Amino acid sequence: MLLENLKPKVITILNNNELSVTDRLHEVCILLKENVSYYDWVGFYFKNGDKEELKLRTYAGLETDHEIIPFGKGICGQVALSNENFVVPDVKAQDNYIACSIDVKSEIVIPLFKDGKNIGQIDIDSDTADPFTEKDERFLEFINQEVAKIL
Repeated sequence: MLLENLKPKVITILNNNELSVTDRLHEVCILLKENVSYYDWVGFYFKNGDKEELKLRTYAGLETDHEIIPFGKGICGQVALSNENFVVPDVKAQDNYIACSIDVKSEIVIPLFKDGKNIGQIDIDSDTADPFTEKDERFLEFINQEVAKIL
């Protein structure tokens, strides 16, 4: 499915006030995983209180042991410090990579800003080598902008 076609569905999910925020985020994870063929794991991490670490809030995909990620560690931890998108075409080429699954070949992490502060991120792993394009970056930035509205 085209990424653009998913935008109205994302908005509908996020505006469903009958669900908790976490449940809405989980529904977005499921929507993306089920409709984008190369999105094999989709999750939202958020800053864990005053700690210099990220905490996994919800995800769709295989179970992960990485529920807490210190700032600076792995791709997610680096984005927490850099405040910039990070696209990894080949995870094996990254020195500071935390492997979630031996099948993961690439990753994209987009920071989530609220009131100008980096408060979290969307993290996507793919079992496909180098699938992410600028369209994915813009689409995931859109999702994070919409998510920020309900936080």
